[in-house]
Amino acid sequence: MPTSSHIGISRRIEDESERQRLKDIVSELSSNGSMGYIVRTAAEGVKKEKLAYEMGFLKNLWCNTQKKYRTAATASLLHQELNLSLRAVRDLLLQEAEKLVIDSRKDYESVLAFLDTFNPSLKDSAELFEGNEPIFDAYNLEGEISRALKRKVWLKSGGYIVIEHTEALVAIDVNTGRYVGKYNLEETILKTNLEAVKEIAYQIRLRDIGGIIIIDFIDMEKKSNQEKVFSALNEAFTKDRSKTHILPISDMGIIQMTRKRTRKPLTRLLCDPCPYCEGEGYIISIKTICYSIYREILRYAADMTGSRLTLRVNPEVADFLHGEENCLVPGLEKSIGKQIVIYPDNRYHMEAFEIVESAHD
Repeated sequence: MPTSSHIGISRRIEDESERQRLKDIVSELSSNGSMGYIVRTAAEGVKKEKLAYEMGFLKNLWCNTQKKYRTAATASLLHQELNLSLRAVRDLLLQEAEKLVIDSRKDYESVLAFLDTFNPSLKDSAELFEGNEPIFDAYNLEGEISRALKRKVWLKSGGYIVIEHTEALVAIDVNTGRYVGKYNLEETILKTNLEAVKEIAYQIRLRDIGGIIIIDFIDMEKKSNQEKVFSALNEAFTKDRSKTHILPISDMGIIQMTRKRTRKPLTRLLCDPCPYCEGEGYIISIKTICYSIYREILRYAADMTGSRLTLRVNPEVADFLHGEENCLVPGLEKSIGKQIVIYPDNRYHMEAFEIVESAHD
């Protein structure tokens, strides 16, 4: 707040010691007290260095806006919200990433101009990608995205994690898989859990999973090993920009944690519910469908006057009735005293079928 000297802390930061810490840092960094600041919830737990950068960025932004105001012609644009590339520079390059690779010359020049104004020392961190292949192929981004959309993620040791989304929470299960270890079972379990910690933290950030997260690690007998896994998980989330709260590992090897949800997870952004199973994840087995058809024909035949009926089904169901369940139809025909003609039809959903009384006997 360039025209006020007030320093305010978001009411959503409830811890009094944290509120005081933030207020002291901002008061110290605002040199002459000529500008005020509002410290928002994203600042909770943030180190002094990052707060100093944010304050410096805002001060430079205001000074540049004032400079344009004094020198620009009438009806000129003084400030425009940053686009995606510049937001990435502001939020990531300065604090987390080592390099920004851009495959658009226009955006590259825009980033250089931005850095020249706000942080010239980082201009060497921006690189123009001029390769012949797509940038996603050069850095295997397609492979990482594909991996981030799968339920099962393999670990280098041969173990794997399974990530399941539910309405209430996200459950992550750790398994040893093909990894058997060299010395003893406890060593195998600890190594798999520690490797899983890194992958879980990476996948949670990559997929932008928020809300309640339950992690079921492989049970460890030694308390010291449980503490190692818990400490490793805390360490893995230290650089996470979203606020996380992690509870100690339980006797059953389960960790409960929460992560602030800022937007939809990657699966919701890049995927739609399956049009075939309508997002359920399962469809009824062919055998179950066949017996549903059996019961429906029994009900339908009771009101029939003709001696033949037509059954229209998905081709896979028709193949099953003619193959593995080839005794079902003859037995049913004998039971109802009517002929059953099966027509495969690609337009029918696997679970859908239609029973029609034939027009002519």
